[in-house]
Amino acid sequence: MGHRILIIEHEAEAGPGFLAGWLADAGMTCEVARPYLDGEIPGLRTGDGGRVDGLIVLGGAASAWDDEGYPWLPATRELIRNSVDAGLPTLGICLGAQLMTLACGGEVERGAEGLEVGLRPVSLLPAAEDDPLFARLPPTVRSVQYHQDAMTALPPGAVPLATAEQYPNQAYRLGSSAWAVQFHPEATPEIFLSWTGPNADELREGGFDVDGLDAPVLAAHDELVRTWRPLAEAFAAVVTGDRAMAEG
Repeated sequence: MGHRILIIEHEAEAGPGFLAGWLADAGMTCEVARPYLDGEIPGLRTGDGGRVDGLIVLGGAASAWDDEGYPWLPATRELIRNSVDAGLPTLGICLGAQLMTLACGGEVERGAEGLEVGLRPVSLLPAAEDDPLFARLPPTVRSVQYHQDAMTALPPGAVPLATAEQYPNQAYRLGSSAWAVQFHPEATPEIFLSWTGPNADELREGGFDVDGLDAPVLAAHDELVRTWRPLAEAFAAVVTGDRAMAEG
């Protein structure tokens, strides 16, 4: 059956996107949990008693501290904390990154600089040069963004890997095999449009040109694949223990 990756999906509009195909091509079997449907957060054991080999926690509209509105968040933070403590390969994306930050002793707050949205540049930091996930990326990349909450203090021991002008904490590694990314490497253009469309009025009220947000993301499909597929492949290599593959 191959290596198993548990994916926590917080809402139907924020699914695995590109990652599903990229990880499947790398030999991973992805099992998606949808607690917004059943309230359940699985543990690190599979239904047949085997161990999950990796964990990915996706994004969503929730704030990482909104346990009343999203009652599965405490169990998700506990799952992340247990995964990090166990050295399980773990990737938190946007909300998932913020949940990792809170779970492991950092701070997340409403971002003082407003909404970060659209196709935005991210700059890698020196520690990214020999990081298992980021080493194959160029010094500056463009990523899909859609968030207003921000990681304002990283967990103790976190190694910053990427930064940006609006919000400096864009990616970090915790331990040897856990990563948090504020941006959306999984987001296809279609997923991004499914976020901007229903929120078009709110975006316009905030001073954003919705077409001006959508068009660059649509045009960047191939760029997003070239940029972020290597990161997904590197994560799969960490899951399999193939350091040479991770380093490309």
